[in-house]
Amino acid sequence: MKHWKRHILTFPTLLLLLLLCISTISVDARVRTTRKNLRTAEVPVAVMEVADSLMADSLLQVDPNAVSLKGYSKRASDSKESFFITNNTKHRMSAVRLLLRYSTMTGEMLTQRTVTVPVSLKPGETKLVEVKSFDVQRLFYYYAGPQPRKSATPFQVAFRLTGYDIPVGH
Repeated sequence: MKHWKRHILTFPTLLLLLLLCISTISVDARVRTTRKNLRTAEVPVAVMEVADSLMADSLLQVDPNAVSLKGYSKRASDSKESFFITNNTKHRMSAVRLLLRYSTMTGEMLTQRTVTVPVSLKPGETKLVEVKSFDVQRLFYYYAGPQPRKSATPFQVAFRLTGYDIPVGH
């Protein structure tokens, strides 16, 4: 009988008590996962004129209106840039090549680069896409997005369509 009193709290009993304590704690510690007052940024991305490009090329045959970009987003903490791309042609697209120019709010150019976006777009279709950000040090944010808490510089972006792929057989 003495042995029984010493081992009243066996492992299964302790485990049950522990689970009961944890379940009552987690019920009280609720975490809000929704944000209120969110707004969509319907700011269209500016289109660069062909003469405005610093890169010499002979891509005058590409229709500059074949795609449109809007809803561009890049917060200071983001490692990727996202935007909506719309196919304005009568053909399916499998990839889109863009010349992106980043500039300060006063118009001073920060950098310019060409990106290829692998995206399957039907005629008239719009999709959200992501590309790796030019801002590897995370010091810049898109001017039409939310202002960050940390010190960061706002920027603007403009694009020019340099090409797109049409899949064979479509």
